[in-house]
Amino acid sequence: MKVGIVGFAGSGKTTVFNALTGLKAGVGGFKDKVNLGIIKVPDPRVDRLAEIYKTRRKVFAEITFVDFAGEFKKSGLDAKIVAEMRQLDALVQIVRAFENPMLEHPPQPLAEVESFLSELILADLIPIENRLSRMKKEKANPRERELIERVKEALDEGVPVRKLGLSCEESQLLSGFRLLTEKPMMLLLNVAENALLDPLPANLVEYAGINLLKLMAMCGKIEMEVAELAAEEQGEFLRSLGITEPARDRFIRAAYELLDLISFLTAGEDECRAWTIRRGTTAQRAAGKIHSDMERGFIRAEVIAYKDFVECGGSEARCKELGKYRLEGKDYVVADGDIINFRFNV
Repeated sequence: MKVGIVGFAGSGKTTVFNALTGLKAGVGGFKDKVNLGIIKVPDPRVDRLAEIYKTRRKVFAEITFVDFAGEFKKSGLDAKIVAEMRQLDALVQIVRAFENPMLEHPPQPLAEVESFLSELILADLIPIENRLSRMKKEKANPRERELIERVKEALDEGVPVRKLGLSCEESQLLSGFRLLTEKPMMLLLNVAENALLDPLPANLVEYAGINLLKLMAMCGKIEMEVAELAAEEQGEFLRSLGITEPARDRFIRAAYELLDLISFLTAGEDECRAWTIRRGTTAQRAAGKIHSDMERGFIRAEVIAYKDFVECGGSEARCKELGKYRLEGKDYVVADGDIINFRFNV
């Protein structure tokens, strides 16, 4: 999963990037390269399975964060940045809610969010209008043309594509455009230290709800300092500030919910691992996440829910005795926390 850290200059994008990844990318100026950071998604289920199996290796799901080179300016998004943004699974706009001495104007979170949406809409209109122009010169699929016209009308009215409630078929027709306003998006309010425990601004909460956006707050500066501490020191530092957990953990949960992701598990003496899939994925498709041969030669999935496995003392035999061990076919929809062993033949 690739998540882009975006927003206007001075919002603290790279500070937040460092807080989430634990890296030390340079902040406070123009960057000439993209910063990439990969974090492992904490999952106590993997830890517990590793204890039960006395496994040699634990593998957690991962999120890749992309902090873009260059600056986002209100005069328009750079074409190269737009092209890079289109390759991502989700966007996180960092919204400034703190005084920045490098900027003349005070923080205006809602205005900043509205302005950035306008830039994304303009970026999406370019390929949509180009496609419509070509359709006038060729024999286009009527359904595609109707869809493109509907999308253009929405964008012209300032409505992001994610609000159109497109069907799977319609989303597939648009997939080649990689529209920015169709991507799942989160607003991350970067607040000052003295506002860390304040409630979220009501106008921003309302805006996020209307535009199908996730919203959370963090103090990037503090969280970056936390990320640089030794693991055993982080908890005490956070508690002294009245914070119960690092923002990174809250962010990961929000990102999974944003993208409608879940994890299934595989376990054994050699390895315990979490595999990330989209909610609604079938067993056969989930097998392909491990290896294409498993998907192609799928026979069945041997499934035990994590909760049942733990309650049965980590014993597969006990799960079978109590009817908690199931054999599922290719169309079984995988649930979060399923421990699965795939049978296949190629």
